Amino acid sequence: MAGRFDAFVMFAEMRTGSNHLEASLNSLPDVTGYGEVYNPTFLGKHNRFELFGYDMARREADPLGLLDRMIAETDGLPGFRLFHDHDDRVVERVLPDPRIAKIILTRNPLDAYISRKIATETGQWQLRDVQQRKSAKVSFDEGEFRAMLDALQGFQLRVQRALQVTGQTAFHIRYDDINDAGVLTGLARFLGSDHEIAAPAPTLKKQNPGGAAEKVANPADMAAALARIDRFDLNATPNFEPPRPPAVPGFVAHPGAGLLFMPIKAAPEDAVTRWMAAIGDGTAQLITGMTQKDLRQWIKARGAYRSFTVARHPVARAHAAFCRLIGPDAPGGADDLRTIWTTRFDMRLPEGAVPGPGAGHDLHAHRAAFLSYLGFVKANLNGQTSLRTDAIWASQTAILQGVANFALPHRIVPEDRMDDLLPALAAELGVAAPEPGPERPGHGFDLAAIYDDAVEKAAQAAYRRDYLTLGFAPWGAR
Repeated sequence: MAGRFDAFVMFAEMRTGSNHLEASLNSLPDVTGYGEVYNPTFLGKHNRFELFGYDMARREADPLGLLDRMIAETDGLPGFRLFHDHDDRVVERVLPDPRIAKIILTRNPLDAYISRKIATETGQWQLRDVQQRKSAKVSFDEGEFRAMLDALQGFQLRVQRALQVTGQTAFHIRYDDINDAGVLTGLARFLGSDHEIAAPAPTLKKQNPGGAAEKVANPADMAAALARIDRFDLNATPNFEPPRPPAVPGFVAHPGAGLLFMPIKAAPEDAVTRWMAAIGDGTAQLITGMTQKDLRQWIKARGAYRSFTVARHPVARAHAAFCRLIGPDAPGGADDLRTIWTTRFDMRLPEGAVPGPGAGHDLHAHRAAFLSYLGFVKANLNGQTSLRTDAIWASQTAILQGVANFALPHRIVPEDRMDDLLPALAAELGVAAPEPGPERPGHGFDLAAIYDDAVEKAAQAAYRRDYLTLGFAPWGAR
């Protein structure tokens, strides 16, 4: 097989299904996977300590020489599995090399953690005959899981950045897809194989079926720990949402009070700007449309000032954005969005109708369309659509990271704390300020009329970063 790659590396971790995936790849006559070639305790496979004339000592002294020998002496495409705790010299060698194909295999970290604990407890690391399956209940250890999660996510982000700066594309595959013959054939094509994988490797079996709570002896402790760590799916793969500029022209400054508002689209904007304008004699001409140079001059002239933004719960913000995008005050380009959503994302929107009771768009249709919208947002933020990410549905985390490229806000005020925190913020500058009024209602049904567990779950999937970084609980639990 001649192609664009000299070898492949499978970035994976323990108990992610890498053995099974490699076995499927080895069914291709022009692909050979050699296992964990750089595992600290063996060479390729358990209890093997020599490969291509390299023993453990020689591999330690010359790890890259082993890689070169593997490439030179393999007919077809050679490859190996590389984990975060394997030889870092090899990681540094293969990451920037476009001649080394990258496969990135991921699994829900909680499932991988429990599977590893069970394998350690039973001594059974592979299962070929279900009649020989061993099972055990293990104890969930929060500190141990946190350490594993930190190492895993740090390594994933390192790999992602290396691929980005070198302009490479990896083949991403989830544990749940390693038995999908179509996905496996796509992987074979990615590697440049002349053959297809008709079926996954039949030799290895899933060892620990069932839910996570069934496999641990302390499910209540696990649930409490996960609520503190990441209660939403625990599938923290690298983020593909594009970075955003600071959007300084949208900032709002008070001419006398020293307050600087950094708005987030589809979060409270109108209520906050009305509140700012009411400070003083109620006729303040707020400053907008500033360049970065203008803003620096304003900050310099003010001396003491307070910058802030107001964050909205992801479900409420998504619904506000959705209603605006399909309503009469939709921004330019919304008609094109509606066309794309209805033709490519199966979103059912009545032509020309304003969402809401009596407008030809009943409650059931509105909820279904909103769920489709959340699915679109998830795909868009994961880089899976051709549409650019608009500020109205971009994550609040990405928007704030863009703002931070210019200046960090002094306060991130939750919407439900505006009445307390905004006047207190003004008081820090010696300014008396009223409580802000409520945000003016938009078009469409009230969120409470369509909210349920499915809506919450879809919002968590779309705005995972916001739930984690801004600390939102489910909207229904507010």
